[in-house]
Amino acid sequence: MEGTFEEKDLIVIEGTVDTVMFESSETGYTVCMLETDDELVTAVGIMPCTQEGEMIRAQGKWETHPSYGKQFRVIYYEKELPATGTAMIRYLSSGVVKGIGKKTAQKIVAMFGDETLEVIENSPQLLCDIPGIKPKKAQEISEAFKNQFGMRNVMLFCRDYFGPSTIMKIFKKWGSASVDIIKKNPYLLCDEIYGIGFERADNFALSLGIDKASPARIRSCVIYALSSNAIGNGHVFIPKKRLAEHVASMIECTPESALYAIDSLTRENKTVIVKYFDQECVYLKDYYEAESYIVKKLALLYKVSGAAHIDDSYSLIKMVEEEEDIEYEALQKKAISEAVSSGVMLLTGGPGTGKTTIIRAVIRIFDKIGIKVALAAPTGRAAKRMSEATQKEAKTIHRLLEMEFSSDERPRFRRDEHNLLDESVIIIDEASMVDTLLMSSLLKAVKPGARVILIGDADQLPSVGAGNVLCDLLACDMFPSVRLTEIYRQAQESRIVTNAHAINDGELPVLDDKKGDFFFLSREDESKIAVTISDLCMNRLPKTYGNDIISDIQIITPSRKGVAGTEVLNAILRNVQNPPSPDKKEKKVRDIIFREGDKVMQIRNNYSITWERGPEEGEGVFNGDIGFIKTIDNVNEKMYVDFDGKLTEYSYDELDDIEHAYAITVHKSQGSEYPVVIIPAYMYSMRLLTRNLLYTAVTRAQKMVIIVGRSDIVQMMVENKRLTKRYTGLKYMLEAFEDL
Repeated sequence: MEGTFEEKDLIVIEGTVDTVMFESSETGYTVCMLETDDELVTAVGIMPCTQEGEMIRAQGKWETHPSYGKQFRVIYYEKELPATGTAMIRYLSSGVVKGIGKKTAQKIVAMFGDETLEVIENSPQLLCDIPGIKPKKAQEISEAFKNQFGMRNVMLFCRDYFGPSTIMKIFKKWGSASVDIIKKNPYLLCDEIYGIGFERADNFALSLGIDKASPARIRSCVIYALSSNAIGNGHVFIPKKRLAEHVASMIECTPESALYAIDSLTRENKTVIVKYFDQECVYLKDYYEAESYIVKKLALLYKVSGAAHIDDSYSLIKMVEEEEDIEYEALQKKAISEAVSSGVMLLTGGPGTGKTTIIRAVIRIFDKIGIKVALAAPTGRAAKRMSEATQKEAKTIHRLLEMEFSSDERPRFRRDEHNLLDESVIIIDEASMVDTLLMSSLLKAVKPGARVILIGDADQLPSVGAGNVLCDLLACDMFPSVRLTEIYRQAQESRIVTNAHAINDGELPVLDDKKGDFFFLSREDESKIAVTISDLCMNRLPKTYGNDIISDIQIITPSRKGVAGTEVLNAILRNVQNPPSPDKKEKKVRDIIFREGDKVMQIRNNYSITWERGPEEGEGVFNGDIGFIKTIDNVNEKMYVDFDGKLTEYSYDELDDIEHAYAITVHKSQGSEYPVVIIPAYMYSMRLLTRNLLYTAVTRAQKMVIIVGRSDIVQMMVENKRLTKRYTGLKYMLEAFEDL
């Protein structure tokens, strides 16, 4: 159940809607005057389709608004049919039922009395006995009434499982037929209503008495298993037998019935089955089409680039060298030449190997020959770094593709195969973070004959979303690629860089250098790790470098759990960095208390949240964005978070998307860099204590790394080459594609 208070805390009031002063057609947020037995009450909250004359039974809390005084904030509500003749006349003549004015309403109520609403809903032909009402108008009146009270029926039917904002989405989708549609197949809720997952729909369905062995339930669970594994584990497909066993264990059905459901979904083109390595593999349709499109479009770009080959790339490189007073190494020249000449080019390398130098050279060359270049990265932080390094505007991929929303609030891109990007060269940094669906969307917007240059560190963790695009493209060995390995002189002075490469090569990093930018604090007693980190943040580092360093520190830990996981560290650090105060408002969500001043992270893409930065306005906050809570407005149920100068407005039903970020997991840190990174080294699952996870954490730091914990854990991570297996088909599709 959505909501912000326990049921026992709520007050109940009843009354008739006297005046509707404001209503948002998008969110259902309403301000109205409610006439109760005792007084005229200002009621505020999500009460969609509320009309004057309606009877309302509302549960909520009394509050005092600084400008508008005493208000009743509605948490849950339901509509009651008007009970008296006066209330019926007022309701019918309020404009809610099109075609009825005050005089007509009086005539109808005079003729039918207490049965007025029953007649309008079920026997509209009787309205024709009233002068001026023809059969067509009678039917229109009935339909308008049914549509209005359809919302009431949906509210009553769904209120124990969904909040008003979600119920409004349901009503917008199916109108007054919502209840009948849900009763027939409640699993349509998770299939067609954005924001409702299988587990919520399943709980609702079981409460309605749906058979646990229902084919609709099993089919919906198959879709859920595929989508949750894509989101949570990065799998683009799952082997059919394993998928059936997984579904069977989730909902206690037989593997045979799960296999039947998979085949049924495939016949309906909702899933796709492909044979790889002698076993059948099941895709959601969107993921199969995305991988297929990536293969076809890259093949086209690679093939067409031959017609626009730049033969004199090395002479252009020499010209840039002379102008910049620089001399590129042989491998750098090869990388620049391949990037300039090829339709598709892949560039990978660790920190300090000169990727940025190559990007700058490539941009200079294309500027010289008059070819437009677009620079983009998966995250706002990565795009900002790219802009600073190249002195050219870089955008997030979402902004480059001009993201917007469909009528059902799903994100989509204005730039696609029907509205191509203008630029002839697309350079993507941090490409290891680009997942399958985003890469497909990007390539759809790239015009034939354009060049795509993907730059990233293939040794970092793969994308948060499903797929392993950069590594798959490198593994297929079908496009020009360059791997940079040499650490350049300036970077060699950084212990962060040299230790990162040591880790990547399977060597133990230097842990006893007390003068560089990489430090190790031994804590064999793991219970002291969190306390030491807190002391570093609040005392030792500020004492040495000044208080400003506190905002530069980011704790990056392998897991949410354990003695130094995010749950423990966030509780400790939040307590010392932003303690409770009478001057700081708070808001409880789930078991978390958010406080003004808290450091928080957005944990999933939300494309509809609005933000302002001075005169600039926009939409969208993305997975991994970190900010600080500026204001909590309990009266209007809003929270305002500052993300690097973007003041972002959250409604309270969007707060599940944020969590504290004093400490974050390594996976959540991808694509970002922080001045100071502190990494706890403690025993946890070997699945997480891996070489590439440690490497990724270390390479997030710009100026300083501090590892706190056990040296044997550091060694264990360096020696653990285990890579998280992801089921992806891109490599197989590319190898099978004959036109390359």
